[in-house]
Amino acid sequence: MRKIVDIQKQLLPDLLQVMEKRYDILHRIYLAGTIGRRTLATGVDMTERVLRSELEILRAQGLLDTAASGMTLSASGRQLVEEMEPIVKELFGLSDLEETVRTAFGLKRVIIVPGDSDDSDHVKMELGRAGSRVLRDSLSSGDVVAVMGGSTMARMASQFTTPTQLKDNWFVPARGGLGESVDYQANTIASELAKRTGARYRMLHVPDHLSEEAYQTIMQEPNVREVVDMIRGARIVVHGIGDAVTMARRRKLKDETKEELVKDGALAEAFGYYFDRDGKVVHRMATAGLRLDDIEAAGMVIGIAGGSSKGEAIASVMRFGHDDVLVTDEAAATVALRHV
Repeated sequence: MRKIVDIQKQLLPDLLQVMEKRYDILHRIYLAGTIGRRTLATGVDMTERVLRSELEILRAQGLLDTAASGMTLSASGRQLVEEMEPIVKELFGLSDLEETVRTAFGLKRVIIVPGDSDDSDHVKMELGRAGSRVLRDSLSSGDVVAVMGGSTMARMASQFTTPTQLKDNWFVPARGGLGESVDYQANTIASELAKRTGARYRMLHVPDHLSEEAYQTIMQEPNVREVVDMIRGARIVVHGIGDAVTMARRRKLKDETKEELVKDGALAEAFGYYFDRDGKVVHRMATAGLRLDDIEAAGMVIGIAGGSSKGEAIASVMRFGHDDVLVTDEAAATVALRHV
């Protein structure tokens, strides 16, 4: 396929530009579900007049349906978008970038979506969709899946679907809550994943950040202990990656702890652990959830994070060496490679 793409680029560059433009239109409608023409025109950076002409062509091909509420893809349109994805990756050069990142960090698989999720909600949605697909493809009957919180995890959950009901699977929060928006807490994301697929779930109603004394006390509660045992036995772990200082602030760590993190060179946070440039753990929190031993024992660890601002943090966590799959965007992958 790569050879065919290279030939097309030389002989028919205009054709490829048209194909990329029309794919972008279809792909944005695919992610939105239903979208109005004015909103779509802004997203693809076209005038409404030019977009109208493109939409007429796509509609004539049976790829679009139009209603008063906006435009949606037909079944043929959805199928086309899904079938075009590997071709588009070749066009954007993302297949090569995926292999470079995979090799650099010793991962089993890397999925990269085009763009920078720091600058585009469209890219954030695509990152979530790619992550949901990886999780779906990784599931086996009877699996327990532990999920972290965060906005990226929430987008992943909102797009998660399976062809059949997952009656034998469990979704559990990997840790307690941050005390922030309930939409982004691990409990909410675990329940959303379960409800969308007919799976079962358990919730962990404890604070995310505990003193050592409080941790020891709460772990004596039979109900808490039961859920924690299930979490720590999860076969699949799905997590986001954050900037160390940003996450320390969100977790309301003490000022002296934040200062220690900066002094110790903490760059990234994942699973409640803080990592330096070399992937070394420089700080951990007492939490009733996953521990490093549990992550090391998991059958599949999937990291989902994007945005150029997180590139260095992603490189730090990947150097820790226990992720199997990374789902990220083009901008983050490019920055991460500078810190190999």
